[in-house]
Amino acid sequence: MILSDLRQYLKQHSTVALIDLVNHFHVDAEALRGMLSRWISKGNVRKVSKDGACGTSCCKCDPALTELYEWVER
Repeated sequence: MILSDLRQYLKQHSTVALIDLVNHFHVDAEALRGMLSRWISKGNVRKVSKDGACGTSCCKCDPALTELYEWVER
């Protein structure tokens, strides 16, 4: 996967959870965070703050993987 693949996926889906990127690209979360930071530094992606949990009380989600990222059109 290259940065342009990530860009295209984010553009198509607008807001994406990190776990969805991990599953789609079959890449480690830390590697994806590094790629996302590149787009964040350019102002094309922003990390979306979410309030609270995912909406359920099961506590099975890894909080680190429920991070949301959004493509920003400039």
